[in-house]
Amino acid sequence: MIQNHCRCDNNIIHAMMHYAPMAAFAAMAYTVGQYGAHSLLELTELLICFYLTCIVFIVVLLGSVLYFVLGLSVFKVIQYFKTEIFIVFATSSSETVMPNLLEKLIELGCDKSVVDLVIPTGYSFNLDGTAIYLTLAALFIAQATNSHITLEQQIFLLLIMIISSKGAAGVTGSGFIILASSLAAIGTIPVAGVVIILGVDRFMSSGRSLTNMIGNAIVVLIISKWQKSINMKRVHEKLA
Repeated sequence: MIQNHCRCDNNIIHAMMHYAPMAAFAAMAYTVGQYGAHSLLELTELLICFYLTCIVFIVVLLGSVLYFVLGLSVFKVIQYFKTEIFIVFATSSSETVMPNLLEKLIELGCDKSVVDLVIPTGYSFNLDGTAIYLTLAALFIAQATNSHITLEQQIFLLLIMIISSKGAAGVTGSGFIILASSLAAIGTIPVAGVVIILGVDRFMSSGRSLTNMIGNAIVVLIISKWQKSINMKRVHEKLA
């Protein structure tokens, strides 16, 4: 019985992996057919803007906090987690490296009690990449559908998207579902507009998962320093 159940699950996963590229192609074809070939250029600009925003957030904002609090370079931290970064980028899910992340943070010099508390909590409530994705995607859809929103509505939209990102499931594609449900709840922007970005969502999923993972790793280091539960000598040895 268990073997039959496992075989059934494997067949379902195989079918999803087989037809997923076709679904992405169909979504992209619909976007081009509905909005013209120039929409590809606009989607490319959205991708570039999203990745640049994530890079600035990690290098400038998180990097500055990391340097002033612990005196560490964000690039050395990224180098330390390079294996996990490659896995997250390939799978578009930060959950795949959670056990490795816990282990390597403890090896780096962080206290186990802090790591075991902050990482699982951060995976649900500290999804920086998802928040960036939701905000940019919502504004892009508003422009693409000619939906006029005032400055007050934009601020409200920003707050809603930040709140909506909390508690998101750590599986690939969950950000797209949250985007659709949030737009449906707000009502200012047509929820049907999410189809426009469906074709490039897979590429954005990798970026938001990476940002989520790196953000949570840096938060553990900062909180460990704040709680005086970090071995700075070992940190410098590991990052040297």
